[in-house]
Amino acid sequence: MGPRKVIIMGAGGRDFHNFNVVFRDNPEYRVVAFTATQIPGIEFKRYPPSLAGRLYPQGIPIYPEEMLPELVKRFGVDEVVLSYSDLRYDEVGRKLSMVLASGASFRILGPNETMLESTKPVIAVTAIKTGAGKSTVSRALVHELSRRNVRVVVVRHPMAYGDLEKMRVQVFEKLEDLDKYGVTIEEREEYEPHLRLGIPVLAGVDYGEILLEAERRGDIILWDGGNNDWPFFRPWFMITVADAMRPGLEVGAFPGEVNLRLADVVIVTKVSQAKPGDVDRIVRNIRSVNPRATIAKADMEVELDRPELVQGKRVVVIEDSPSVTHGGLPYGAGYVAAKKFGASEIVDPRPYAVGVIKRMYEEYPHMGPVLPSTGYTPEQLADLAKTLENMREHIDAVILGTPADLTKLMKFDKPVAKVSFELKIVEGPSMKEIVDEFFARIRR
Repeated sequence: MGPRKVIIMGAGGRDFHNFNVVFRDNPEYRVVAFTATQIPGIEFKRYPPSLAGRLYPQGIPIYPEEMLPELVKRFGVDEVVLSYSDLRYDEVGRKLSMVLASGASFRILGPNETMLESTKPVIAVTAIKTGAGKSTVSRALVHELSRRNVRVVVVRHPMAYGDLEKMRVQVFEKLEDLDKYGVTIEEREEYEPHLRLGIPVLAGVDYGEILLEAERRGDIILWDGGNNDWPFFRPWFMITVADAMRPGLEVGAFPGEVNLRLADVVIVTKVSQAKPGDVDRIVRNIRSVNPRATIAKADMEVELDRPELVQGKRVVVIEDSPSVTHGGLPYGAGYVAAKKFGASEIVDPRPYAVGVIKRMYEEYPHMGPVLPSTGYTPEQLADLAKTLENMREHIDAVILGTPADLTKLMKFDKPVAKVSFELKIVEGPSMKEIVDEFFARIRR
């Protein structure tokens, strides 16, 4: 018998990591293709030979996920490996059925196969679902760890959408490095807040090499999770973020429930935005699967740098794209700020949307009257700019709910108000007490 033929289903992140740690240079398998979804424009590329290893001198092709049944038959595939996150259980079931109906076996690689061991203490921030508020928790952790006189390095879950060879190991030490690497809006949303605090951020494609660089640079490694994936590095202490606006997902999303079961601390965010009874329901769900976890309840304090631009004005709100697309949120911090600071009208961008922005509304009809910050490619950034241009006569100001400073990437004809949002724990252990427990774990 020859090697088992494999397709890896992914979305430009977990898929490449799973390949690197399980399949690369493994003669028992032959990965014939990756398939890609969730992120527009990342298919019809190739995982390069320099990353794929000696068994793949031509690299590995990447196809759209809808081609998967055809690819199984074309290549005689034995098994398909699901390697991405942010899925509801019904979505996992449909993908499972699609694979089995094509004739292949279905596989999910678990944490023991995919987590890398570090010689340095690792604290991880994960989530139930995209948009739960991981970034506020990560920033609060960085503040507290920095006060302990330790060197913190942030390692971010991958967003491998560009030139994969150039992205092998990325080290961001200052804001100018974002331009050097030519990162997307989505990457800027995650990296900029840490860089403004003077904390280096590492990311890329080969997380074995990234781990070595992180251990060289830091005393403590903060794993800053993406979507609702579990960490690539085995955490010494793990925080999982649940969303009070989406009760039930804590035990209804994959692999969010895995994170919930692994968590030492669960922080339920946005409690002031919750409907009556929802927070209690979430706490019961947490207790039902992880009774050992400590639970904290928190809000996000939303502020605007220029509230006078919003009071009594017509505004368009630009939100973090993953949160309001495959993350399933109708809106984010920008919409909350528009309401809080008295906008007379939040103008719906749908009638003015073009290109990929228009397709986003069609694919994600749950989205509220907000504009997703989709900009994975220059063409998509141009579609975002054109949509805003079409709205020019109907708005007085733009609210940037995304953490990325889009004024550095595109020209705005209207004044811009930028949102900031920080974690505020209202019940349960403080961030100081959470970090104290992490350090007690290190000493043990």
